[in-house]
Amino acid sequence: MKKRVVKVALAQIKYSLDSRENVDKIKRYIMFAKRSGAEIVCFPEACLHQSKKFELEHKFIHEIKDECKRNEIWAIINDDIKIKDNYYNAALLINRKGKIAGIYKKINSYGDEGIKKGNKTSVFKTDFAKIGIAICWDLRFPELFKKMKEKGAEIIFCPARWCYESKAYNSKRKQKEKRILKSIIKTRAYENLFFMAVVNPVIKGRYFRDLVSYSAISSPHVILKNIYDKEGMIVSKVNLNEIKKAENIYP
Repeated sequence: MKKRVVKVALAQIKYSLDSRENVDKIKRYIMFAKRSGAEIVCFPEACLHQSKKFELEHKFIHEIKDECKRNEIWAIINDDIKIKDNYYNAALLINRKGKIAGIYKKINSYGDEGIKKGNKTSVFKTDFAKIGIAICWDLRFPELFKKMKEKGAEIIFCPARWCYESKAYNSKRKQKEKRILKSIIKTRAYENLFFMAVVNPVIKGRYFRDLVSYSAISSPHVILKNIYDKEGMIVSKVNLNEIKKAENIYP
């Protein structure tokens, strides 16, 4: 069996209220990911701005595309983006040539006001793996991931901005929700026998006290790398041959 080991990166960045600062940070982390040897770097949900909406041809998106081309690396960014006549919570898959190779529109919304829902599960073929994309609350719906598995997905990337529900806990809310999120990531990887890569942001301020700043890369059996409650990037080798081996064990 041909060895298929790739490096993937997640950038758990700290958001600013200034889109210019966010974009400059995204560009720096694209460069850092390239230097680490990663094939792709994924950024959190709403990484351009916490509340603004953007045109698909916005200059900031072009800058990020150019940075991917300069570093010859894939990237996934996410925000509320106008596509044709509607705004979607959309993840853009950018290839090494700085072109948009795929768009996923969030299917399962959670408080996405003024945003149209997507209705298509997509798996994208890259030069290193077949990848699926989900966004935040999509994690709650296992059938979406089953469909991506049926389409041949090997790695699922999930930009997120995951928060806890204060009514659910009496104490230690963030820690308890982190355990739930971690278990969901591992469960999706295990039940479908693929790799999961979920990335959240770091946001400080009284309006985001419920944010769970936890990001992780998981194989079907174990969390490979994770980061919690601080800004930074995690990079992990992913052995895609493990998928076929696992499928032979769990027919």
